Amino acid sequence: MTKESPLHTEKSYETFEFSSENEAKIPEILSRYPEDRKASALLPLLELAQRQCEGWLPRSAIEVVTTRLEVPLIRGYEVATFYTLFNLKPVGKYHIQVCGTPPCMLRGSEDLLKTCQKTLGISPGETTPDGQFTVTEVECLCACINAPVVQINDTYHENLTESSFATLLRELKSC
Repeated sequence: MTKESPLHTEKSYETFEFSSENEAKIPEILSRYPEDRKASALLPLLELAQRQCEGWLPRSAIEVVTTRLEVPLIRGYEVATFYTLFNLKPVGKYHIQVCGTPPCMLRGSEDLLKTCQKTLGISPGETTPDGQFTVTEVECLCACINAPVVQINDTYHENLTESSFATLLRELKSC
């Protein structure tokens, strides 16, 4: 990644602390769990940290969360690497997650990945040079009835065709 890249780099987050807005959310999150089970808040606190870091989890954020919950750092990495919800490297403004499980594959998700290549010039695991788009193939988006499914940031797009998906991507490019 070049210096001109709009994506954040690990160096941008050498240190991490929750914003005052997010710090105010933490007591409510922790209140959902028994005092002796606060480690159960690992997922929601990692997710809160990732949102603050614009879609990815730098090491410094994982360290802050695990220290706060008094769990080993490796536990934070176990969770962050298990769930496709978490990203350990920067993602673009639009994080496109294409479901690659059999129901979606049978209904055309591979064609949607080809549409990303044609329309954006990137394949799964890549980000456009301008930092606008990242494409990831994920295991399951849990919307099999409406396959193929793509999640872009927090929004699901279902029953896509190559054409409807290409139109969606072009609309996002023009934003």
